Amino acid sequence: MRSYIINSLLILSLIFSSCVTEEEFTNSPQGNFEALWKIIDRQYCFHDYKNKEYGLDWDAIHKEYANKITSGMTNKQLFDVLSNMVNELRDGHVNLISNDRVSQYREWYDAYPRNFNDSIQSNYLGRDYNYSSGMKYTILPQNIGYIYLGSFESSVGSGNLDEILNALSICNGLIVDVRNNGGGNLTTAERLAERFTNEKVHIGYITYKTGPEHSSFSKPNPLYLEEPTSRVRWQKRAVVLTNRRSFSATNDFVNKMKQLEKVTIIGDKTGGGSGLPYTSELPNGWLIRFSASPIYGPNMEDIEFGIEPDIKVDITSEDYNKGVDTIIETAISFLSKKE
Repeated sequence: MRSYIINSLLILSLIFSSCVTEEEFTNSPQGNFEALWKIIDRQYCFHDYKNKEYGLDWDAIHKEYANKITSGMTNKQLFDVLSNMVNELRDGHVNLISNDRVSQYREWYDAYPRNFNDSIQSNYLGRDYNYSSGMKYTILPQNIGYIYLGSFESSVGSGNLDEILNALSICNGLIVDVRNNGGGNLTTAERLAERFTNEKVHIGYITYKTGPEHSSFSKPNPLYLEEPTSRVRWQKRAVVLTNRRSFSATNDFVNKMKQLEKVTIIGDKTGGGSGLPYTSELPNGWLIRFSASPIYGPNMEDIEFGIEPDIKVDITSEDYNKGVDTIIETAISFLSKKE
């Protein structure tokens, strides 16, 4: 399965070079506006889905924002207008990037409870936790293993995973906390998820743009989670903790884990971000990063706007004031019960 990431990039480069007609846009406010609108129009992958979900009309967006472009506007004014335009996509993977600014759509997490606090988490990790490959881990007093992974940016070595899982093997259950994990490397997320299965598991599909029309996509390609050959695997029950800031590669990780028999997702809905990102350039040198190839769940369900937990829990204000993490406590209680 790891090859699908590389293959995706190769396919994307072939598709985008062949399906988008070469057009010349001037390095002017109007030219950069038209170039950006056209790139998103032809290459963004969620037009139809977001039209269905909240009525996104990219043609109407063009009419609205074209009226805000003037020949004498400054770069700052142009950046503000273009940023607001791409934020209409409601996609955390869409970023306009200049030499000194980066646009970001934040409502996918700002409008929800945080459901995570570093200070409260430290009450559970304690002072003597272990650290390896970006993962903090310890054994809680209830003999429950706890791993916190705040990012998938760094690679995770197979030997490190063996070491961590061996150290926690005496535990009755395992908590994998990916709250506030904004994503990173899909291969890293996959390498961790593989340790929770003894067999090949179908976890979803990926499709690719095949033309400039919003509905032009390839036939869905199935994705699988492979079991790691002769490596330490977790054989007991496990819980994955999530919140709205569990995004991108973390969303993909949660989708994988949700398909496994002994794994339960507890917390809040993830932040989404299921499209593989791609980057293109405007005439003035600004970059636009956007979702180009959608990844779906095993039933071809959209997971762009997030994945629902199996057990929905928020940190209560009462627990917060006492320094207690309601979500961790729910996971401990769940894993402490006999199957």
